[in-house]
Amino acid sequence: MDLPINPGLLLALIIVLIGIVIIAKGLVIVRQSEVMVIERLGSFNRLLESGINIIIPFIEQPRAITMIRYQKRGEEYFPITTSEVRIDRRETVMDFPGQPVVTTDNVTVRINGALYFQIIDPRRAVYEVENMSQAVEVLAKTTLRSVVGKMELDKLFESRAEVNNEIQAAMEEPASKWGVKISRVEVQDIAMPEEVEEAMRLQMAAERKRRATVTEAEGEKAAAIAKAQGQRESAILNAQGDKESAILRAQGEQESIKLVLSAIGDSDEHKRTVVGYLLGQSYIKALPTMAQEGERVFVPYESSALLGSMGMFREMAGSPEDSVAQHLRGSDRQSGFRSGIVGGAASS
Repeated sequence: MDLPINPGLLLALIIVLIGIVIIAKGLVIVRQSEVMVIERLGSFNRLLESGINIIIPFIEQPRAITMIRYQKRGEEYFPITTSEVRIDRRETVMDFPGQPVVTTDNVTVRINGALYFQIIDPRRAVYEVENMSQAVEVLAKTTLRSVVGKMELDKLFESRAEVNNEIQAAMEEPASKWGVKISRVEVQDIAMPEEVEEAMRLQMAAERKRRATVTEAEGEKAAAIAKAQGQRESAILNAQGDKESAILRAQGEQESIKLVLSAIGDSDEHKRTVVGYLLGQSYIKALPTMAQEGERVFVPYESSALLGSMGMFREMAGSPEDSVAQHLRGSDRQSGFRSGIVGGAASS
C-alpha cells in the first residue's frame, strides 16, 4: 500500500545529501611534497600545503597545470600531455629526444640530453607561463644549440661537463621567472654521421702511430746519447792512461840515460853515443813487428848509422851493462858498501 510522503522529511533528506556532497567537495587532503593552487571566483586565493584542507565548493576551485612527459618506445619518444591539479614539488627529470646541432666546424651531430628541474614557486609556474614543461623543454633545446654551436667537434667531446654547466647557467635566469629551478643538465649521447665517425677513427689511429714513432725516436735518441757519453768517457780514460804511461816511460828512459851517463861519463861525445845506442835499440825492437806486416823489410839508412854507433859504443866501453857494472863496483870500493849490479838498457 502507498505510504504518505512527508514533505518535511524529504526536504531534510535532501539537505543532508547536499551537506554530505559539500563536505566531500570541501575536504581536500594534500599529500607530502605536493601543493595545490586555489582560485576563488577565478582569481588566485591561496596555496594548499600538505595535510587536510577545507575549501568552499563551487566557489573555490584548484587551478590545474599542464605537464608534458615523454615515453620512450624503442628508439622513439612519444609526448604525453596531462593536466594536473596537484603540483609536484619534487625534482623531475625530462628526458627529451635528441636534437640536431651544427658545430663551428660544420658537423651536424644529434645530441640526446636530460634536464632535471624543480618547481619552487607553484603560483608562478601556473600564472607566468602557459605551459611550464614545454617552455622549459624549448629553452633547454635552444640553449643547447647555442652553446654547442660555438664549439668544435673535438672540443665538444672533451668538454661535456663544461657544456652542461654552461647550459644550466644560461637557463637559470629565464626559468626562475617561471618559478622553476634548473638543478642540472646532462648531455647523454652524441651521435655523428658515419663518415665523420670513420674519419675520427682514422685520425685516432694516425695519432697513436705518431705517438709510437715519437716514443721510439726518443728512445733511440736517449740510447745514442748514452752510447756517445760512454765512448767519450772511455776515450778520456784511455787518453789519460796513455798520457800517464808515456810519462812513466819517458821518466824511465830519462833515469836510464842518466844512469848510463853517470857510468861512462857525461861528455858530449858519450852523450851522442848513448843516444845513438838507445835509438838503435828502438829500431831493433821494431824490426820484428815490421817483418810480421810484410814479406820484405826495408831498413832505413839512418838505422845502419845507429847500429854503427852501437858497435862503436861496444868497442869503446865493451857494453853499456859492463860499463855501468864497473862504475858501480868502483863506487862501492870507495864508499865501502856493496850493491847489486844495475843494468842499463837491454841489448838487442
